[in-house]
Amino acid sequence: MVRNDIRNIAIIAHVDHGKTTLIDSMLKQAGEFNKSRHVEECVMDSNALERERGITILAKNTAIVYKDVKINVIDTPGHADFSGEVERVLKMVNGVLVLIDATEGPMPQTRFVMQKALEYGHKMIIVVNKIDKKDARTAEIADEFMDLLFDLGGSDKDLDSPILYCSGRSGTATFDPNVPGNSLVPLFETILRYIDPPEGDETGKLQLLVSAIDYNDYVGRIGIGRIERGVVKANSEVAVCDHFASKPPYKAKIANVFQIEGLNRFNVESAEVGDIVCFSGVPSITIGDTVCDVDSIEPLEFVKIGEPTIEMSFSVNNGPFAGREGKFVTSRHLRSRLMKETLKDVSLRVKETDSPDTFLVAGRGEMHFSILIETMRREGYEFMVGMPKVLYRTINGVVCEPYEDLTLDIPDKATGAVMEKLGERNGELVKMTPLGDRMRLEFSIPARCLFGYKNDFLTDTKGEGIMNSLFSGYKKAKNNVVKRNTGSLIAFEAGTAVTYGLFNAQERGILFIEAGTEVYEGMVVGSSPKAEDIRVNVCKKKHVTNMRAAGSDEALRLIPPKKFTLEEAIEFINDDELIEVTPKSIRIRKTILDNNMRTKAHNAASPR
Repeated sequence: MVRNDIRNIAIIAHVDHGKTTLIDSMLKQAGEFNKSRHVEECVMDSNALERERGITILAKNTAIVYKDVKINVIDTPGHADFSGEVERVLKMVNGVLVLIDATEGPMPQTRFVMQKALEYGHKMIIVVNKIDKKDARTAEIADEFMDLLFDLGGSDKDLDSPILYCSGRSGTATFDPNVPGNSLVPLFETILRYIDPPEGDETGKLQLLVSAIDYNDYVGRIGIGRIERGVVKANSEVAVCDHFASKPPYKAKIANVFQIEGLNRFNVESAEVGDIVCFSGVPSITIGDTVCDVDSIEPLEFVKIGEPTIEMSFSVNNGPFAGREGKFVTSRHLRSRLMKETLKDVSLRVKETDSPDTFLVAGRGEMHFSILIETMRREGYEFMVGMPKVLYRTINGVVCEPYEDLTLDIPDKATGAVMEKLGERNGELVKMTPLGDRMRLEFSIPARCLFGYKNDFLTDTKGEGIMNSLFSGYKKAKNNVVKRNTGSLIAFEAGTAVTYGLFNAQERGILFIEAGTEVYEGMVVGSSPKAEDIRVNVCKKKHVTNMRAAGSDEALRLIPPKKFTLEEAIEFINDDELIEVTPKSIRIRKTILDNNMRTKAHNAASPR
């Protein structure tokens, strides 16, 4: 059976190349929004964190009807840390739209998602987006794409992929960049003409591969996937199995079946082969499971998701301020929440340790962790996290570490400073391409050597640089270890920071707190330019005498403190420090709070 009334596509691209904005325009022109209805920009980014950061974190489905053909569209993340989301949803589609920014051209994540699409044999439609930008390079982008496709080993069929020039914000598409478009009709027509319709045996036994998971307070876990064979019906008994045989097959009952239209889900009695459906009623369903007919248990092969490369420790908050702000503070709460996250995030691994209060969580990158941590703290969790560390592997008897392909777009005048800093961090220059008054540098660099580099990069480029990295593989580990070249200012005693104490402390470095902040012994209150820790008494008050000049306290002027975001805190901490995360606060502290015990531990660890 060939479903000519359906097309299943995914939109894939590098971060911030305009995927979600283009989907907005596609939905509007397909008539999915009433004229009287107010619709926010990037309507597919429904998560609060997605809206705040302006990026897509979770892959989401929508459906557009054009000329009586239902086009199922999956919006995918563009950041490399969420590439696991892209890998699994590609199992649901028959083709992809590859978006390329008309100014930036193909970027690291563009290469990654195109490589995955080629592995699946998906047809590609190339969309050069943002052609209305004043510095757009529409004439060069097509050549750059062809070069990339050739490097990835694309076939002659892939080289013949159609190329369209679009403005997602204006909602226009054209085949000729010199002839302005006035709608997205050329894009819709290309999808119908070029992307293959789904095929399958509608009379065979049911096979449905679960590629995504959702949750609803009323119906519980919701499985999302494409029907590969047969028909799925509401209130029907099915068998659930998985390709890796990690659990025995079991029987379950599908309660409700939903199909997607626009931004809404509609209850249906049944769905056929080729449909992308959502279903409820199976409480333990997870990504990679196959829903089968009870008389024919045949698991479908699931994509092998790339392994994590970075690990962080998550532990129960044991500091003096523990339990003040959080709703979920015990190890049971922490373990339950982390295990729940692994059910919908296939790139995440959670491992228990000898300590019941500490868990090791492995993921794809710092952004991957920061989104998880921020989500948990907003849900009311209180915990501590340690410094990110790379996961080493022994390959053919050689200890190897993960490497990143680092791409930098920087002002020409910042080239020297950037190359010097990356040279100190074991970065190897691979390619150097001038782009007008800017320069594109491509490096191969150990992943651990990028920890803490972002702030230096923004300083060296005066905030005008763009940095992107993508995991490239494991190579022989470097011997020289890059460490933070600054120390910490550590609170000497517990109390409340006062102006007089902070005024004396700010001479030692940059402060992170302001007057009136509660501190405790061992809490990091600032950074020192020296590569050693310094204890400061920010609670020290001015000695009171009976001879006191009026206004002497007011004369003390404090430099505004540096307020860390979560990502900046993760980049800053050293291996003997932790981040205390609560719903209202982000604090940095030493692992050993007591000053004397910490000094003894340091002396014992130092070589004699």
